Amino acid sequence: MIGVIATLKIQDGKQAGFEALMKELTAAVRANEPACTFYQLHKTDDPTTYVMLEQYKSKADLATHRETPHFKTLGGKLGQFLAGAPGIQIMPAVV
Repeated sequence: MIGVIATLKIQDGKQAGFEALMKELTAAVRANEPACTFYQLHKTDDPTTYVMLEQYKSKADLATHRETPHFKTLGGKLGQFLAGAPGIQIMPAVV
């Protein structure tokens, strides 16, 4: 298993649009990627910072996720909301 933590800083005032886009992306991932076992966006105490938690069966499945049409299309729209580059941590599961 591979875990991913993506920390996303959003431009203030663009949270609603970002959340709508992420809702669409999450639905597409859950419907089309059986090797993605967890995909959930979370709010933090900072109203402009979100954390996406993801889990995949393997590194290859994570690579496949990044190449899916829905990720390329919807993920490509994230830039209009971001206030900087996302922080991405990729971690192998221990147990």
